Parts: sequence; C-alpha cells; structure tokens
Amino acid sequence: MVKLAILLTRRQGMTHQEFLNYRRDIHAPLLLSIPETKQYLRKFVVSAPVPAANYPAPAYDAMVEAWFDNQEDLNAFFQSDNFINIVDPDHINFLDISSVIRLVTEETVVV
Repeated sequence: MVKLAILLTRRQGMTHQEFLNYRRDIHAPLLLSIPETKQYLRKFVVSAPVPAANYPAPAYDAMVEAWFDNQEDLNAFFQSDNFINIVDPDHINFLDISSVIRLVTEETVVV
C-alpha cells in the first residue's frame, strides 16, 4: 500500500474555521463525486491541528493522508480527467497552493 501525505495551508484572507468548513462542505463532496475516488482511493483521512501546550503553533492548517493499493493507482487517480477538471481547480478556492507539501510514502508500523 502507498500513502500520499499532504500538508495544507489555507489561502490568504481565509480564517482557519472558514478553511475547515470549505474543505468539509464544498471540496470533500467534489472529491467524493468522481468515480475514481471509489475506484482507486482505499482510505482518506483529513487531520486538523489542535492547540497543544508545550508544542509550537502548527505550521499547517491540515494534513491529508490518502491510501492507494500501489503507485500506479495513485498516478491514475491524480491524472484522471475528473480529478484534473473537477477536483483540482477547486484547490485555489481554499489553499495556498505554493505552500502545499506532498510526500509519497510506504508505512512501516513500529508499535
């Protein structure tokens, strides 16, 4: 299994709560509307930072983890016409695209 981890920062002029609401109420339904989501995506998790004493303020507004069976499926998903034409154009409405960090990984469970 391959996991894509993505760190997201909201676009300028948007509050953290507006970012979370947009991602949940507008962007997530777009993602779920394309058939490739069901075809290729095995697990999809969005985590939002919470205040934590003795830790630095979060540098990002959310972390996404998307699991795929293999790298070919990951590529097929992100290169699909539906992702390119329906989902991807929406990113500019809530993300600072220049700050997005992507990391393709394979997980090793330690504990």
